[in-house]
Amino acid sequence: MNRFDGKVAIVTGAAQGIGRAYARALAAEGAAVVVADLSERGAAVADEIKGLYVRTDVSDPGSVAAMADAAAERFGGIDYLVNNAAVFGTMRLDFLFTVDWDYYKSFMAVNLDGALLCARAVHAHMAERGGGAIVNQSSTAAWQYSGFYGLAKAGVNALTQQLAHELGGLGIRVNAIAPGPIDTEANRTVVPAGMVDRIVRDKLALKRVGTPDDLAGMCLFLLSDEAAWITGQIFNVDGGEVFRS
Repeated sequence: MNRFDGKVAIVTGAAQGIGRAYARALAAEGAAVVVADLSERGAAVADEIKGLYVRTDVSDPGSVAAMADAAAERFGGIDYLVNNAAVFGTMRLDFLFTVDWDYYKSFMAVNLDGALLCARAVHAHMAERGGGAIVNQSSTAAWQYSGFYGLAKAGVNALTQQLAHELGGLGIRVNAIAPGPIDTEANRTVVPAGMVDRIVRDKLALKRVGTPDDLAGMCLFLLSDEAAWITGQIFNVDGGEVFRS
């Protein structure tokens, strides 16, 4: 299948892990992909998929604007945005009542505000192409006690629903994916192995940790024309960890 021939996608946080899987999957189906990441490792991903690496800080409006301009200049426009960038692998573990305030603000600037900044930067480019689609990266942490990380992801869910209404008139759909525990370098750094084992044993209906490729199919579906009448939704891809009514 080449569902994305002639389409242009930006994937933030695509230098490794889940974002890299999204970028590879999009390129495999014909999309021109912009790998937007602070890490120079993104250049190797872009080379692999014949895309474009743009060093991007999603918490910086100027950097995000430059990312969108680079994508449009190189590939002629923008059709899709995947807001995957986040502070996670290096995340401090602390409580809402005690976390350093400056750290909290910088964390939220990436994990919540970054998705909004990127949407603001690309939506006019999408409108010029007749519409497009945005996928935000949420987490099952949004429905569980997960401190300021869970708070940020709950905000991503609300942002998804608000943007779906604000951008729907431009033909831009906005949805989110909420992964459960995924085997990535970042997850192995933050979550102790014993805790992951307990989550799999006690909470997951499917008794294994997910992989980045387990998420890629949902991302491609939500961006594709097969999801043309789906917007404002948050989809759990979590092995049955969270059940919502």
